Amino acid sequence: MISITRTGKLCIEVAPTSKIAFISEELCIGCGICVKKCPFEAIQIINLPKDLAKDTTHRYGPNTFKLHRLPVPRPGQVLGLVGTNGIGKSTALKVLAGKLKPNLGRFNNPPDWQEILTYFRGSELQNYFTRILEDDLKAIIKPQYVDHIPKAVQGNVGQVLDQKDERDMKSELCNDLELNQVIDRNVGDLSGGELQRFAIAVVAVQNAEIYMFDEPSSYLDVKQRLKAAQVVRSLLRPHSYVIVVEHDLSVLDYLSDFICCLYGKPGAYGVVTLPFSVREGINIFLAGFVPTENLRFRDESLTFKVAETPQESAEEIETYARYKYPTMTKTQGNFRLHVVEGEFTDSQIIVMLGENGTGKTTFIRMLAGLLKPDSVEGSDVEIPEFNVSYKPQKISPKFPSTVRHLLHQKIRDSYMHPQFVSDVMKPLLIEQLMDQEVVNLSGGELQRVALCLCLGKPADIYLIDEPSAYLDSEQRIVASKVIKRFILHAKKTAFVVEHDFIMATYLADRVIVYEGKPSIDCTANSPQSLLTGMNLFLSHLDITFRRDPTNFRPRINKLDSTKDREQKSAGSYYYLDD
Repeated sequence: MISITRTGKLCIEVAPTSKIAFISEELCIGCGICVKKCPFEAIQIINLPKDLAKDTTHRYGPNTFKLHRLPVPRPGQVLGLVGTNGIGKSTALKVLAGKLKPNLGRFNNPPDWQEILTYFRGSELQNYFTRILEDDLKAIIKPQYVDHIPKAVQGNVGQVLDQKDERDMKSELCNDLELNQVIDRNVGDLSGGELQRFAIAVVAVQNAEIYMFDEPSSYLDVKQRLKAAQVVRSLLRPHSYVIVVEHDLSVLDYLSDFICCLYGKPGAYGVVTLPFSVREGINIFLAGFVPTENLRFRDESLTFKVAETPQESAEEIETYARYKYPTMTKTQGNFRLHVVEGEFTDSQIIVMLGENGTGKTTFIRMLAGLLKPDSVEGSDVEIPEFNVSYKPQKISPKFPSTVRHLLHQKIRDSYMHPQFVSDVMKPLLIEQLMDQEVVNLSGGELQRVALCLCLGKPADIYLIDEPSAYLDSEQRIVASKVIKRFILHAKKTAFVVEHDFIMATYLADRVIVYEGKPSIDCTANSPQSLLTGMNLFLSHLDITFRRDPTNFRPRINKLDSTKDREQKSAGSYYYLDD
């Protein structure tokens, strides 16, 4: 126990009945002595902006996470929420859905609803909570972790949708979300992408006044993401609310009408900003500065300046090592993949663009030597032998010890090397995870450790399958920068499969576009420049992109908008001109 100054009052106390220390927030003056004295670095003191104390909406307990303010949904419009993981987005959804009663920070004697309504008096939220209380509003949430759905839902896809169908929309939604081919399949046998589309359909077939979608794009390819966005927007009615949490910023931009950013310290506190227009809200999040509050919440702003890499000059051709792979095919069951021969150089990132089921992972596994291509006229196709490091799409943690032991066992030389520590481990925040058990890591933490392991293994080619899965928007940009810097400095090559458009365009030096019928017959074209490859890919999807003049991020044009029609008639689906 520690007492502060001469008053004899206890600032830090460990009760005999509990093993958890309690720090008095009223008495703490932020001197930091306890932080220095604690042998396990278990104490952190975080200073809050002064004006937030009176704005606490909910707090879970003493010395725990608190949420300041709430996003304000508007009827007939889609509200997008953007912010890092652990900052309170899911807490805000629970409060707005009426599943969590806001305690205004008083976890010991929580207020009654009358007091809560008085607190929100004069704001749009007063009317919103009054409607929820009078049981006027039914709220449905599509959960963040769709892989937990099979534990809660039994039966096949068609039966479940029939039970839930209150809007007579089942057949239309099954068409839009490509669920017809799995309609008779058991929910427990669905893949990640199929589960995600099923979960969106289950929410969309029901009648409700509040629809909430927590990360609707994970596991989906670009085409499916846009389709899901259109389904979400189709739920808008004059008196209904739609709220979406999304980390793929191009999809968030496409489906939202206005945006609230969340900033703070993950796991400690989160603050919701006022609503902004879509463009302004995403740009504020990327800039790390809220002009309305004159507050900077991140040291550096994030931009996406993408230059077409002119790797064709004579001098550079001599300095880059060139590699080739042959034309090859691979048949797996009913699926057939044709790979057109191609070449690549070192210090280059090649992004694979295509729908799910077009054979991107199959091609990666062939390059890695894990799959043999079909033999032609009785003789085997020779793939040059590459030393390969592979990060698979699905990461299943089986290692029975800590992250430190895992890194020590797998990439001992790299993780001790100062350059690797500063270029890869520090930005991916691996240091905080070192003493955690691998099996207890969250999806995002596992992804960061897997990326670190992949880049830490010495290789000629790095094959990285969906590095953005489970990462929040900020971590995605950091991960992109880490991969790009590492590949350039180490003079290696990377093949990346990525569905997050912002990440894909930031990473790509060249692109391989996949064409054909998914799961049946597909072709992987040879690598081409970012501009021609993106144009080809986007023309298949029938969407156009422009660039934001402030931070150069790609933005999807609304279908049939003036800009969309102009770019389509000019044949420039991907607009690189800054």
